[in-house]
Amino acid sequence: MVKFHLEGALLSEEVSILVGKKPRMSYVLACLTAFHEGAKEVKVKARGSAISRAVDVVALVKNRFMPDVNVKNISIGTDEIAVKEGGSRRVSSIEITLEKGAG
Repeated sequence: MVKFHLEGALLSEEVSILVGKKPRMSYVLACLTAFHEGAKEVKVKARGSAISRAVDVVALVKNRFMPDVNVKNISIGTDEIAVKEGGSRRVSSIEITLEKGAG
């Protein structure tokens, strides 16, 4: 199941979707559902090898399904993740904020 919380959309008008290994259309559907449920903003987040999938999801939402959606912000960074051996590892991350335009 795609991780997102629609009840939060009604209160904060913002939803976060964490992109992982599922098919792209699962995350596209999550974005579309969030916007249709009343969210003003949707944040698409990913780390590591899922970054390219997150960019694909945003492109599909914007170009194919909801042309009135705008990219509000793109944040890139590095997260430190603890590993089983006791150390930590750095992983690239991205957060793309989409906002529903007037219309």
